[in-house]
Amino acid sequence: MDSPHGAAVKAEGFGMKGPRGWVFRGVDLDAASGSLVALEGPSGSGRTCLLLALTGRMKATEGHAEIARHRLPKKMAAVRRISALGPVAGVNDLDPSLTVAEHLREGAMLQRRYDGPLRALLRPRGEARTSTAARVADALAVVGLDLATLPKGPRTSVRDLERLEALRLSLAIALLGGPRLLGLDDLDLKLSDAERAEAWALLRSIAERGTTVLAVCSEAPEGVTVVRTGARPQTPEQEEQQEPPKTPAPAVPLTKDPKVTWGTPGETTDEATEKPKPDAKPDAKPEPAPETDTTDTTDATDTTDATDTTDTTDTDTDDTKGADDAIAEAGRA
Repeated sequence: MDSPHGAAVKAEGFGMKGPRGWVFRGVDLDAASGSLVALEGPSGSGRTCLLLALTGRMKATEGHAEIARHRLPKKMAAVRRISALGPVAGVNDLDPSLTVAEHLREGAMLQRRYDGPLRALLRPRGEARTSTAARVADALAVVGLDLATLPKGPRTSVRDLERLEALRLSLAIALLGGPRLLGLDDLDLKLSDAERAEAWALLRSIAERGTTVLAVCSEAPEGVTVVRTGARPQTPEQEEQQEPPKTPAPAVPLTKDPKVTWGTPGETTDEATEKPKPDAKPDAKPEPAPETDTTDTTDATDTTDATDTTDTTDTDTDDTKGADDAIAEAGRA
């Protein structure tokens, strides 16, 4: 049963598939109102998407869930109206340039404008200011954030806050609208062991007041409802149903002298063979090389040698005659 402040959370076969495959799948959950639920898993296992799906911010593609009897994924708008988000990176980050007072004022104004009843907009300005101040004070008391202990009080910039102080501020802003379901991401990020224990104690105190809390973490403490994301161990039946991995075919080594095909199919030549000219007919076959006789080759070699010797003798005779003519001319002179 739902309490006046909390929301029961139930899920059966809840899953979401994206362009790259399943983000999370097969999530089963049954948590009463006012429960503290830890969405535990390593980074990248779909735990943040599961948080956003259970709070109506992302649409599931498999199974269903019920948040305070609002069925998901059909009643996402109704779930958003009764839920709020604490710190979620990339969704509602705190502005480091704004002060604590500015964040609280902005959160109260947005809640009154979009989440509050219509008659709240018709209240006199003084009455609305008093109501907003009371609501902010209650939220700060629930999360245990004392503005007087901050370095500059309400004028302290968010960049000057410690990690745990920023967490308390984000939770206070989320609680301004009195949500029945509260979700937050990366609870134990950049926290020491002592600060982590203090943060879980804070969430337990919020849950004890009746608000159902969903917290994403890497390791959940004892005494909370845990939903784990990531790969699940398979049963022997599931392992048998899986197909064995295929053995890749061995690579075929290249031959020493690869064949290259030119022109028409079926004609293969060695790689060093000259590519036929464009004007050659594709059907023409190359003429066989003439056979060479070993005896003829030897004779041709001998003939060449003889010719070379004769040419050398003639050259020497011409040079001798030229020298005699030159002497004779000198004698006449």
